[in-house]
Amino acid sequence: MINFDNEHESLERILDGRTWDEFCDSLKGARAALFRESSPANAFDRAEGYRYLTRLLRVALERFVEHADPAHPRFYQMARADAKLGADNPDCNYRNCALDGSREYRIRGQRGTSTYLGIGAYFGHYGEAGPSGCSGYMDSADLALDADGRFEIVLSAKPHPGNWIRLEPQTSSLIVREFFLDRASEIPAQFGIECLGVTGPPAPLDPAALDRAFATTAAFVRGSADLFTGWAEGFAKRPNELHAPPDSLRAPAHKAANQIFYHGYWKLASDEALLITATPPVCRYWNFQLNNYWLESLDYRYHPITVNKHSARLEPDGSFRIIVSARDPGCGNWIDTAGHTHGTMGLRWNQAIDPPQPRCRVVRFDDLATGRLP
Repeated sequence: MINFDNEHESLERILDGRTWDEFCDSLKGARAALFRESSPANAFDRAEGYRYLTRLLRVALERFVEHADPAHPRFYQMARADAKLGADNPDCNYRNCALDGSREYRIRGQRGTSTYLGIGAYFGHYGEAGPSGCSGYMDSADLALDADGRFEIVLSAKPHPGNWIRLEPQTSSLIVREFFLDRASEIPAQFGIECLGVTGPPAPLDPAALDRAFATTAAFVRGSADLFTGWAEGFAKRPNELHAPPDSLRAPAHKAANQIFYHGYWKLASDEALLITATPPVCRYWNFQLNNYWLESLDYRYHPITVNKHSARLEPDGSFRIIVSARDPGCGNWIDTAGHTHGTMGLRWNQAIDPPQPRCRVVRFDDLATGRLP
């Protein structure tokens, strides 16, 4: 077993090449975590799975190598159109930065006009054996602003007057989620962060720290693949249904506060469609999205794979009809399967009052187009 607390051993590993060789060997284990006996065995899904592993690796390298210094934190974008995991929300800007729970930080920013802004301090990460969760959270509804929409937030273990996010000794990262109902008309928030008491530039690269970072990176890739493939495996046992998993399932994925998330697995024949209906509750934000088997949102740059509170077309009674199918039925809110025959899906209610259980049923596509639904 490698002792990463032994700096001399880490330096020896850097010098003799074991750091790189074991990093590459460890990444090979991610394939077994992803492709299980129950996982799709066709070439298309497998190819998406391999691409997914490269995206997890890119995200992990950014987190644990490029932006890993908690004394000089900087925000970087995590999930995005070409790097996805954990049912990433197409309406969301995800920003992350490294933290050290023993330090204190100050965020300065300007609110903007986005529908929802949530800022959370978290500990643990996918692939780590220890506990994982949230030490403190700030919802934009509780954020004190000045007359120009500017704000300051202190992050510390010690309580602080005004905007404050609690840190614990094990806190290691900050995640900012910003939801947009209409990106074309909403203004993103602006952020800057500093570690209090730190002056001067970062120190040169620490070889021992890089040795540890490579091991953590590989563990994150394997852990992420294992966590979310396990989710998909469970969802697939109840196809074409939406259910809210228990917090015990979602907590290790650093879930957002104030949000109910219905997950599910969909599978359709070429002549079928999935009809999802509900009456949206009073809420700040909601959306539905379609994902592939690996819980990556489908390519929203080129296909209508999501709908939200702003874009949804409602029925005269205030309900919505979401239609998942390979072709546009010309009615309801069409969600394009984008060349997929199965995958996962999700529906979020954010700060909802009395949220309903969505109803799902598989119907014949021709019956949708002609209005002959039973």
